[in-house]
Amino acid sequence: MKARGLHLGAVIGLASLGLSVIATATAVVYVKYQTRIEFVDLQAVRAARDALDVEWGRLRIEEAAMGTQTRVERRARQSLKMHLPRTGELRIVEVKTE
Repeated sequence: MKARGLHLGAVIGLASLGLSVIATATAVVYVKYQTRIEFVDLQAVRAARDALDVEWGRLRIEEAAMGTQTRVERRARQSLKMHLPRTGELRIVEVKTE
């Protein structure tokens, strides 16, 4: 009878080991699948970041071009009809500070 009990225990042990192997294999496949999905998302985010970096560089160049003294002066003369004052148009105002 003892031999039969060991045999039943061995069968139960092997069955539990088999189920553990199947569960572990399933978990490995699932984690690998999730890893691939996350990697695709990471690549998309990196591509978006690179596009934003390019746009940022373009905007910085455009900002530098828009803020040059020559451009500001030309826009003031053309759009606002501004001009440099003549000598007779200058007024000097003194402000006393205490």
